[in-house]
Amino acid sequence: MNSKIWALVRIALGLIFLWAFFDKVFGLGFATKASLSWLSGGSPTTGFLSHASGPFGSYFQSLAGSPIIDWLFMLSLLGLGVALIFGIGLKLAGWGGAVLMILMWAALLPVENHLFIDEHIIYALVLIGFATSDVGSSWSMRAWWKNTGPVMRHPFLG
Repeated sequence: MNSKIWALVRIALGLIFLWAFFDKVFGLGFATKASLSWLSGGSPTTGFLSHASGPFGSYFQSLAGSPIIDWLFMLSLLGLGVALIFGIGLKLAGWGGAVLMILMWAALLPVENHLFIDEHIIYALVLIGFATSDVGSSWSMRAWWKNTGPVMRHPFLG
């Protein structure tokens, strides 16, 4: 039963990232209005990064709206969503997602409701757990993925 709970956590977190991707691409009206969607010429990073504060605020603000940062961010959301939902590439997705979450946390410093912990840190810890354990095996394509040529040649893709 424990593995099924972790599978649900993995899939649910994947759906969060995939939803964020689609909302930013199409402007579904949740976090992104249609007029500000990526397809309408909006920047998926401007809203978040332009409000960065704290000790790294000016650095993150300087990245807001950069096309390369927009592409990296959107590919990260899509890749994380797909990897977590299907249970593939969890090493790369887990570590990469943890870095993304820590960067987003750093852009929000100081956090609102605690001295230093918010949901970005919790997500980062869960993603590291997926990267360093075998909890991604239930309800996934992980066994098939680990036996593909690229993963066998480059285990970090596992």
